[in-house]
Amino acid sequence: MTAIEQTGMPPARAESRAWRKLKRSRSALAGLVIIAFFALLALAAPILPIPDPIATSWSAIRKAPSAAHWLGTDDLGRDILSRMIWGAQASLLAGIVSVAIAVVIGVPFGILAGYFGGWVDLVISRITEALLAMPFLIMAIALAAFLGPSLSNAMIAIGLTAMPIFVRLTRGQVLAVKQEDYVEGARSVGLGHLDIMLRYILPNVTAPIIVQATLTVATAIIAEASLSFLGLGQQPPAASWGSMLNVAKNFLSQAPWMAMWPGAAIFLVVIGFNLLGDGLRDALDPREH
Repeated sequence: MTAIEQTGMPPARAESRAWRKLKRSRSALAGLVIIAFFALLALAAPILPIPDPIATSWSAIRKAPSAAHWLGTDDLGRDILSRMIWGAQASLLAGIVSVAIAVVIGVPFGILAGYFGGWVDLVISRITEALLAMPFLIMAIALAAFLGPSLSNAMIAIGLTAMPIFVRLTRGQVLAVKQEDYVEGARSVGLGHLDIMLRYILPNVTAPIIVQATLTVATAIIAEASLSFLGLGQQPPAASWGSMLNVAKNFLSQAPWMAMWPGAAIFLVVIGFNLLGDGLRDALDPREH
């Protein structure tokens, strides 16, 4: 029996209620629209009629937005709109994959720490606290520098840096859930630890993990842009919003559009994930009706 069943509400009805609450949140829907827009652009990049994002043109260096180049060109004459669309792939991929790494590693450790307690909890909690004591971005930069500059290594670095957040969150949720009557009942009928954790513990700690994952994607996108800005993420000539900002900083007075568009894109995507995460928090809260 899960927490939803414990309250007498069928899972399908609970999901329907959460969806209705989410639809009533204008800010959450706005965030979802923003994310969907950039996700569709990223997915459609290979088939859109846009210039090659790495093709240079010495006759179009730092041209202002025009009919030929809607968002202008950069210092090598590359079309900024094209690089923005292809850069969305790197940013969204980095955000989602990084958080997936953090969840896959962090949630099991959090469940083990909260469920077993004792020395298991002591070891995992002390390591988690030590990692959380280090600033997020500094640790991500250190790991990315150690692994080497590339988008895949940046995603691994961000994922490992975000992992302690999910360990701590999951542990706290498990400490509350494992005291529930349905978990005690499962123990009393002789179910093993693994069955209890998978069938009774994990389903009842999923909602806050989903919310935290959505919010952490925004943090991961900022981290990826920061690493690319420093040359530790997506490598040239491949497009990345962070690397575009790195180039643009040298031409802020001559070509401000080079920094304006990637900066606005990062801002909008981060706002989108934060709005959606806040909406999910309210929609998935069983105390709200």
